[in-house]
Amino acid sequence: MSDDAFTPRPFHPAWWLPGAHAQTIAGRYLRPPHGVHYRRERLETPDGDFLDLDFATVDGAPAAGDDAPLCIAVHGLEGSAQSSYVLETCRALAEHGIPTVAMNFRSCSGEPNRTARFYHAGETGDLAFLLDVLAARFPAATLLGAGFSLGANVLLKYLGERGDVSRIRAATAISIPFDLGRGADKLAASFMGRVYTRHFVRRLTDKYRTKRAAGVPVDGVELDERTMRRWSSFRDFDGALTARLHGFADADDYYTRSSSAGYLHGIRVPTLLVHALDDPFVDERAIPHGVIDANPSLHTAFTPRGGHVGFIAGSPHAPRFWAEREAARFLASRVEVGR
Repeated sequence: MSDDAFTPRPFHPAWWLPGAHAQTIAGRYLRPPHGVHYRRERLETPDGDFLDLDFATVDGAPAAGDDAPLCIAVHGLEGSAQSSYVLETCRALAEHGIPTVAMNFRSCSGEPNRTARFYHAGETGDLAFLLDVLAARFPAATLLGAGFSLGANVLLKYLGERGDVSRIRAATAISIPFDLGRGADKLAASFMGRVYTRHFVRRLTDKYRTKRAAGVPVDGVELDERTMRRWSSFRDFDGALTARLHGFADADDYYTRSSSAGYLHGIRVPTLLVHALDDPFVDERAIPHGVIDANPSLHTAFTPRGGHVGFIAGSPHAPRFWAEREAARFLASRVEVGR
């Protein structure tokens, strides 16, 4: 740990949300939707597709200049800029004078993307493109990053790939799928895990159907309805579709090459890892504690409880969202250290 180590405040899980699943499910619905307004901007990508960005304005927050720090929020699987944890992050950062721009992955902004490719846990090219655009537009701004779940994996992989030349100068990653394969297997092994999986696989499959019906070329990947209805796990979906659309040999190749655990050693900017050991999406045994401890750029806020992007404290009438507050505190502290 570096000399400017960050000390997270303790997390006390809400007594009325016992267990990982209660935290996980409640986290989706309890964060308020109000107070954040977006200005959307569409970026045309070099391959003929587009990325939709949402620049946030928070009620009561003063307007920020072009030289203010700017945080890029990267959502999770089948999320978007409208995800409640992204909105809460915008509010938390605004309290520190840091504006946010939310990145929507391809097909996640409310409109199908144009090309065969979707997004996936190891796709860092779009994030790198976006950061290049923002760095050129706001040359005096310090770029920060906040990633959640799949977006946390993307963000950490980008940081590890780029090392000292990362556009992002400080980052936070919340509820991290360190090992995608072991996470998929953990979900497949429990009843609730299979419930979560069916929800996501159904949504992803519907996007493939929509794209195919719109006549978007899918690079020779043609799957019949009977095959798609049999998909019940992430391995089924990723082997049949994710891997084939994005140049991986199979699901294992995709998981191995995309998991963030393999890139943590290369991170060279201050990064806070926020993670609950009871996360139902992540195999606790896959957390690479040795690699994390050996990298002075990595700071940890690991908690025994909290679920997956949950971390809810407080009372039923006044819930508090610990992870976003600690993430904002960390990023604000790194900006102050840099100054």
